Amino acid sequence: MEVAVADTSFVVALLNQTDARHLDVVPIYTQQSFIYLPQTVLAEVAYLVGRDAGIKTVAAFLRGLSKSRFRLIALIDADIDRVAEILQTYADSRIDFVDASVMAIAERYGSTQVLTLDQRDFRLFQPKHCNSFVILP
Repeated sequence: MEVAVADTSFVVALLNQTDARHLDVVPIYTQQSFIYLPQTVLAEVAYLVGRDAGIKTVAAFLRGLSKSRFRLIALIDADIDRVAEILQTYADSRIDFVDASVMAIAERYGSTQVLTLDQRDFRLFQPKHCNSFVILP
């Protein structure tokens, strides 16, 4: 099974049981052996989950991260360069730094699957390694 890369919206919906999309993401999460989680996603997740589900939920997520299906991935220099290229190429769109970092990590690892609720940005983007991303859920 191919390893997917997670975006903020997926993780937020997974952690916040009151999120409208929570029940959509849980089966996707449990079907994965493991999931790449760019470190850049953590700041957004912590802010959004802390705001909506409480800081205790954030702390529990961070404490359990090493035992979860998520594998934390740091950006390397080549990823930063690719993020800058993506941001410049798609400057007229709303693709932001974190989304571009998810895209760069997916390209580096050859993943065609992105776990996100942000359909627009990830459908707009043309990856170098495939025709388009498979977006789940």
